[in-house]
Amino acid sequence: MKVLVACEFSGTVRDAFIARGHTAISCDLLPTEKPGPHYQGDVLPILNEGWDLMIAHPPCTYLTSSGLHWNKRRPERAKQTEEAIHFVKMLAAAPIPRICIENPIGCLSTRWRKPDQIIQPHQFGHDASKSTCLWLRGLMPLRPTEHIAPRMVNGKPRWSNQTDSGQNKLGPSADRWALRSLTYPGIAQAMAEQWG
Repeated sequence: MKVLVACEFSGTVRDAFIARGHTAISCDLLPTEKPGPHYQGDVLPILNEGWDLMIAHPPCTYLTSSGLHWNKRRPERAKQTEEAIHFVKMLAAAPIPRICIENPIGCLSTRWRKPDQIIQPHQFGHDASKSTCLWLRGLMPLRPTEHIAPRMVNGKPRWSNQTDSGQNKLGPSADRWALRSLTYPGIAQAMAEQWG
């Protein structure tokens, strides 16, 4: 298949599809972190290039629930949320038969439509919790591949990326957004195996 991985600079999903024999390219405004086929620039002009599958990871800064509270305090952010929703809808309308749009829990569920599936890294072999919504067209929901059990803290499940109170362990930093946006390799592998 000819696979476009939109809004990906890590190359993780791209490389999972290449490893299974597909022609795959990542696309992002940033350069790729790993050598491989990568288009650096806006994804919208290349949506009509005959792709069989697109997996899109649109930026979540203005879409995710954890950041939406800032929209009332900083009015310019509300406009950026509207622009982010519009971008997602443009990706979803692309003339590509199979599409997956991935994003954390946020306003897309209420402002666009409910996700077709919510997955967790611990369903795909990673000791981590990160609710990730998938909006699918022409694709079946991903089947979990390997469950990792949590540690229990006062009767509540916690994974290695969480504090005992359930917060994410990554503290504030200049690259926190990039670290939080990375696709877990087990999820990328499941996408390539099940959708490829």
